[in-house]
Amino acid sequence: GGSLGRDSATGKGVAVTVEEAARHLKIDLKKATCAIQGWGNVGSFAHMFLEEAGVKVVAVSDSKGGIHKKTGLWFNEVAAYKKKNTSMANLPASENISNEELLELDVDILVPAALEDVITENNARNIKAKLVAEGANGPTTPEADDILFKRDITLIPDILANSGGVSTSYLEWVQNLQHLWWTADEVDHRLTAIMKKAFSEVWKTSQEQNVDMRTGAYVYAIGKVRDAMEIRGWV
Repeated sequence: GGSLGRDSATGKGVAVTVEEAARHLKIDLKKATCAIQGWGNVGSFAHMFLEEAGVKVVAVSDSKGGIHKKTGLWFNEVAAYKKKNTSMANLPASENISNEELLELDVDILVPAALEDVITENNARNIKAKLVAEGANGPTTPEADDILFKRDITLIPDILANSGGVSTSYLEWVQNLQHLWWTADEVDHRLTAIMKKAFSEVWKTSQEQNVDMRTGAYVYAIGKVRDAMEIRGWV
């Protein structure tokens, strides 16, 4: 049962929103570096898809710590090493780092895809990435949100960045309802379209309102609820 592409969908959504943000921010992904905190389902697939887009992932971590390699960490290399070992530590030619150190690395893109509340008012001023994409739920505190926004660091909020999973669950429901069986490519195509449209609307709203993207996402979502209520004559 289930839909093809569901296992990788959340990581795919993260990658698509990063690509869209990079286009607006004039970040050349083929020259960009990235650090990913958390290498579970979301972080690992985000690594794979970002690598396919040309991004050089230079640091990754799991619950036991992380590794940093300036020349880049290939997805297949990390996956094979992690499969054989209980930890990422001591991967050949890489430097062992802590999860906290990973967040403050000098990279273009940061993907917190592990725990909540890892970017706080205590370390937000030390974040060097130009773009942060929340793969985890709630990795940034409200105080840190304000600091990053004032520092002109673009943050793609969790309700947008990691919504690829629930979006594909919707696509799974559609297939079941209509007795369809889409290929992985068909699911990927539809998911990418959904994520691009959602990003475009949230970006547009945040720019028009001069607010961060999290606030922009809330404003856009509430607007959709309002429109639906008006159509039904409820307001």
